[in-house]
Amino acid sequence: MANKLIYVFGASQTDGAADMKNTLGGKGANLAEMCRLGISVPPGFTIATDACTVYTEQGQDAVRKLIEAEVKQGVAFVEKEMGKTFGDANDPLLVSVRSGSRASMPGMMDTILNLGLNDEAVAGLAKKSGNERFAWDSYRRFIQMYGDVVMGLKPEKKEDHDPFEEIIDEIKAKRGVELDTDLSVDDLKHMVAEFKALVKNRLGREFPNDPWEQLWGSVMAVFQSWNNDRAVLYRKMNDIPDSWGTAVNVQSMVFGNLGDNSGTGVAFTRDAATGEDMFNGEFLINAQGEDVVAGIRTPQQITLEGSRRWAVLAQVSEEERKSKYPSLEEVMPAIYEQLVKTETALENHYKDMQDIEFTIQENKLWMLQTRSAKRTGAALVRTSIEMLQQGMIDEKTALQRVGADRLNELLHPVFDGAAIKKAKSIANGLPASPGAATGQIVFFADEAEEWVAQGKNVILVRQETSPEDLRGMAVAQGILTARGGMTSHAAVVARGMGKCCVSGAGAVRVDPKARTMTVGGVVYKEGDWISLDGSKGQVYAGKIDTKDADLSGDFGKLMDLADKYKRLAIRANADTPEDARVARNFGAVGIGLCRTEHMFFEGDRIKAVREMILAQNEEGRRKALAKLLPMQRGDFEGIYKAMDGLPVTVRLLDPPLHEFLPHDEAAQREMANEMGLSYEEIKHRVDDLHEANPMMGHRGCRLGITYPEITEMQARAIIEAALNSKAQGITPKVEIMIPLVGTLREFNLQAKLIRATAEAVFAERNATIDYLLGTMIETPRGALVADAIAKEAEFFSFGTNDLTQMTLGFSRDDIGKFLPCYLNEGVYEVDPFQSIDQTGVGQLVQAAADKGRATRTGIKLGVCGEHGGDPASIGFFNKVGLDYVSCSPFRVPIARLAAAQAAIKE
Repeated sequence: MANKLIYVFGASQTDGAADMKNTLGGKGANLAEMCRLGISVPPGFTIATDACTVYTEQGQDAVRKLIEAEVKQGVAFVEKEMGKTFGDANDPLLVSVRSGSRASMPGMMDTILNLGLNDEAVAGLAKKSGNERFAWDSYRRFIQMYGDVVMGLKPEKKEDHDPFEEIIDEIKAKRGVELDTDLSVDDLKHMVAEFKALVKNRLGREFPNDPWEQLWGSVMAVFQSWNNDRAVLYRKMNDIPDSWGTAVNVQSMVFGNLGDNSGTGVAFTRDAATGEDMFNGEFLINAQGEDVVAGIRTPQQITLEGSRRWAVLAQVSEEERKSKYPSLEEVMPAIYEQLVKTETALENHYKDMQDIEFTIQENKLWMLQTRSAKRTGAALVRTSIEMLQQGMIDEKTALQRVGADRLNELLHPVFDGAAIKKAKSIANGLPASPGAATGQIVFFADEAEEWVAQGKNVILVRQETSPEDLRGMAVAQGILTARGGMTSHAAVVARGMGKCCVSGAGAVRVDPKARTMTVGGVVYKEGDWISLDGSKGQVYAGKIDTKDADLSGDFGKLMDLADKYKRLAIRANADTPEDARVARNFGAVGIGLCRTEHMFFEGDRIKAVREMILAQNEEGRRKALAKLLPMQRGDFEGIYKAMDGLPVTVRLLDPPLHEFLPHDEAAQREMANEMGLSYEEIKHRVDDLHEANPMMGHRGCRLGITYPEITEMQARAIIEAALNSKAQGITPKVEIMIPLVGTLREFNLQAKLIRATAEAVFAERNATIDYLLGTMIETPRGALVADAIAKEAEFFSFGTNDLTQMTLGFSRDDIGKFLPCYLNEGVYEVDPFQSIDQTGVGQLVQAAADKGRATRTGIKLGVCGEHGGDPASIGFFNKVGLDYVSCSPFRVPIARLAAAQAAIKE
């Protein structure tokens, strides 16, 4: 435990700096850094993340005892900086209390503003400021926020509105006004009384008047929020360790709700949706920070250009824009110039796109926060490439800045142009997060989870989202909100997730109790289909067809850069010519796994396979296999053509034969009729093939050894297809892979058969091709005796799916029953089928690779399991020194970037 737990920041003294995020959290470190840069920041102090650890492990009494003296010193520092006294009834020092993890977690933890107000202080604030309305508005905000966050006063049912908001709505309805800013001082005083009565009636205790009680309650609430449901979920989604904890930032309040010469806003140094190098953001006059992100009032744009673009999207005339929604550049040109200078300085200093929060108090600009901005995958790629071109960062930084999995957002389809022309646009809002989404309307986050669990695609529709909606947002195809701007909670979180989002669709009227949304008089019910274009802010009725995304431009430049630095080659798992073409377009340099069994399920092929399985002798099996031979040969020819000049690894038949037979009575009777056999004969054969543990049963090389005619047919199809392709001017590079080998004898039995078949084809055709013969290392024994197997095998491909199953003793099909518990208990940090178990399964991969290289110089080593597309696993495979990884076609770009990042880290 560090001795120092409180770090002050201000004009006269600043303890921290940007490189202290582990101690101060991102917010605290950046507040300190802005102070060091001479930027106007309200003074305050940061309680270190170590204190959160004490809170989590020992409770609030222990942490208070530990930090109480230092907190009092921190408050005294802020009092001196501001010339005010905390708890003074005549001129009170008010503070905010905010969270601050070392990794940005927008909206996931709690914040309290205007802390220090009570019945006496509100009168003093009104007198000192000369603005009674501001004082009472600040007081009602504080009670509402503290009552919710610290005291836990929440809606009793999910369909219910916030109880504080219900009081506000009732008072506005009685007064006949729509906006909070239209309420009078008397209205606000009445609201405060109602709020306090609500707290007393619902919670059975008075709202606290003592500022120190308020402060300690807020600090503990922020620590507690580190472990709230949404924060825990967000950390899991973003791989943020639970052990990090949050810092707490106590900072002097500055006020954007002091009249028309005050305001507040959120801005980005570049466009967070597209990456365009354009300063942009939103602000509100006479408002506090939560007003901008809550979407209760329509925010205005900071720049004139942004305001004009917004007006086009919102279908607002230029005259209305100027009169109702002018930009900050127009309303406060001097403040705007200061803000531009500040944002430029911050981006140049951090050398990354920044997300900033600011308040204007009576024509003075204060900076409240800066952080590296959450942005879409497309924006991440564009900003990285453009900052590289602008000389702000180097090539390695550009590559490391883009999380490999973020590319996934760019690889999925967008709306088809022809289909979109026929679609009916029903509303438009702001293009908060780009992409295309189609789904059924759902109004509640928990129900979105339930629907998705049933296999449905959903669009989460909300008046505005809150952090409690995170689970629903995570599973939804897209998010639609009636309120909110480009910096609202929905927009920021959706961009971080790579989710399509349209926010602030003002024409949409959401009624969660009725489970309907109404647009232009048309009612859309829960379960109705709608589509969202997050790039244009459009909402459409019904489903819309999609097409593949364009991967040129900055994406292509990033991929070229990745290829410059990566050492691992990236192949693809592809079983059809179309899969192979897609993989090659994504930059795959070969096929690492072609699963021949996947070719058996189409059309008449399954009938021939079943004939082979049901045959009573070798003659019958060969007759059925003769029907399959031309089909397999044609498939291989298509794949060789698609991968012309690149290696293609073909795995021989692997799954147990029972997988090709039906198991329900109706399907068995249908099969019996098709094949001219009795139902009893079919049922008997199915029962005969039944295995207690088929994944460890009669499959892989065991099939080829017991039924060598299967291996002969497949080897002939592979070699004949290669010779046919060669005759057509194509360059096939063939690699034949024997699955599930655990002994050298198993490999040799199959290898002898394959080589003999190849020689027979060569003699028949009077032509030859080169080919490699290798095996799939997917059993622990195979890994342990890899040195022996390498005497004959020319390559190894690690089948990490089965290797994980057999090493851990976990069934992939059944792990879901206990994996959540294992992850919660820390038995495994991640699903071992998603990211390789480096300390267990990884040891076998390392050992087999070392043994193989020791026996055969230049042996080719690769991976073809699902781990081949996982960035963390790719880092491990790079360290082991493998030659390539193979993954699904749509993960090839992700693997290319991950391989480059792994090479840079070496």
